[in-house]
Amino acid sequence: MQNNTSRYLQTCIKEDLSEKMVFIGGPRQVGKTTLAKSFLKSDKNGYLNWDDLDDRQLILTNRINKEHPVLIFDEIHKFRNWRSLVKGIFDKYKEDTKILVTGSARLDHFRKGGDSLVGRYHYYRLHPFTLPEISKQTTHSDLETLLTFGGFPEPFLKQNQRHWSRWQKERVSRVVTQDLRDVETIKEISLVELLVSILPTRVGSLLSIKSLSEDLNVSPHTVDRWITILENLFLCFRIAPYGNERVKAVKKSQKLYFWDWSQVENQGARFENLVASHLLKFCHYHEDYNGDRMELRYIRDVEGREIDFVVLKNKKPLFAVECKTGDKNKSKHLEYFKSRLQIPKVYQVHQATSDFGNELKDGRVIPFRKFCQLEGMV
Repeated sequence: MQNNTSRYLQTCIKEDLSEKMVFIGGPRQVGKTTLAKSFLKSDKNGYLNWDDLDDRQLILTNRINKEHPVLIFDEIHKFRNWRSLVKGIFDKYKEDTKILVTGSARLDHFRKGGDSLVGRYHYYRLHPFTLPEISKQTTHSDLETLLTFGGFPEPFLKQNQRHWSRWQKERVSRVVTQDLRDVETIKEISLVELLVSILPTRVGSLLSIKSLSEDLNVSPHTVDRWITILENLFLCFRIAPYGNERVKAVKKSQKLYFWDWSQVENQGARFENLVASHLLKFCHYHEDYNGDRMELRYIRDVEGREIDFVVLKNKKPLFAVECKTGDKNKSKHLEYFKSRLQIPKVYQVHQATSDFGNELKDGRVIPFRKFCQLEGMV
């Protein structure tokens, strides 16, 4: 990596802190605290962690030192009145103190009471490392490393198989047994753990809530609620289908992917998940920083024709992406959906070196590393 200490959101956050509070959401251990602390003059100056008992007492008894140039509240969403707390500090001290709030749950979802913060903050979602963040000139080896160890900083930088196995097991366990209990009331934790162990086998195919409910012997509504909670904890994400009146598209079935694609054992599905994560990061960056309405969807019609992903900007397609393990044959579905859905550019990405076709016409077969450069992935 060219720079282990700087993340892709560094400049954006610095710019926004001059005007408002900045909230940073993202998965556990994705680097939120490290990123936030990079704005401090020392490691402890102005940093408060709700999970630390001493820091929690300072927060609960309102003994926070407001004179720090930057105040960081880590995992503060677990405190019922966190929104009132940061609003009060910001309104009174905003000329002298910058405020950063980080959390391993969706800060825009877990609103546990308090005054509205509308107009007082900018919200960013921090993603794992992706190819463009690793290096401007990535190699096939970089892609293989990402596929093997995932994009979370600790296992990616260590690149040790034993460490990765232990880290992944411990991280998932903490999310399910600790983070989930902090934000939701669920009695059947063992069934949620079983669900988390099953979901990686569903990556790359249409997600059947009914099938999962039968496997777990609970209602479809319960399964859907549990997956929504796991999404809010940044463990996984779902994407919906896309189509128009010229395509008889499936309308309800969703597809599911993980923030840590290394959880997925099947190699083809893992590569598809890695691509999905790169595209979601692209969407979130432009939505959080530029204010565009971005969506990641997939395309599939009732006859089974499919393209894995389509990126929408303000409800209009930007480009579509099909994932293939091989690089020889171009999918006929690219040209078919391009014309019917008026998609400006269509790609078929792979892990090899072949590059042929035209993305503006009937589709381009292109190495994924090259696609990332061409379409400005972050």
